[in-house]
Amino acid sequence: MIEQICQLARDAGAAIMEVYSGEKPLDVTRKLDDSPVTAADMAAHRVIAAGLLALSPEIPLLSEEDPQGWEERRNWTRYWLVDPLDGTKEFINGNGDFTVNIALIEDGKPVMGVVYVPVTGVMYYAMKNTAWKEEGGVSKQIQVLDARPPLVVVSRSHADQELKDYLSQLGEHQTVAVGSSLKFCLVAEGAAQLYPRFGPTSIWDTAAGHAVAMAAGAQVHDWQGKPLTYTPKESFLNPGFRVSLF
Repeated sequence: MIEQICQLARDAGAAIMEVYSGEKPLDVTRKLDDSPVTAADMAAHRVIAAGLLALSPEIPLLSEEDPQGWEERRNWTRYWLVDPLDGTKEFINGNGDFTVNIALIEDGKPVMGVVYVPVTGVMYYAMKNTAWKEEGGVSKQIQVLDARPPLVVVSRSHADQELKDYLSQLGEHQTVAVGSSLKFCLVAEGAAQLYPRFGPTSIWDTAAGHAVAMAAGAQVHDWQGKPLTYTPKESFLNPGFRVSLF
């Protein structure tokens, strides 16, 4: 099924690029939390929702653009968790750091994940504890890589004082700012060694990247040392977390 999910991500990416390239209008609106949503978000959601329904009608879908109510999902043990366009701010700013995220959750764990970068055509995907990167039509297995000094990847759009304080105490390191779930993928492929996050994220922001990073050998834990989990809860928000080699 992973090949079909990868193709679905490509199809969603093509719908996103029609808006990104200017072929279709951007149509930016604001959600209740004041976060932006565009025509590209909705177009990608429609592609993914239709594709997953055809592929696995028995598995429910939780998408950022169609969040199900608590009563409906509270007993879910297996479901698709999707962010049709992760990094909408990056998309609007035109810097290319946005992705399509599709994850399969089983018993609170992301057991399959696909992260697709529409601008470059790069695909990260994972299942059965193995992660790959596809670039230029060629797939290769990826895994975490230790390096000194470590490269720390941080959010391009969400800097906060907690992060600054943490980095100041980290010791020798380098940093790079990246948007969307690409931060997980950089750790997964060994290009970075740490992704600390203190600011708010939603479960659809992290699940697919979490699957890729975990399959590549990374640890994804909250700041109390507990694994990040996707067991249904009323809130869609994650606690703070770190993606690291150890």
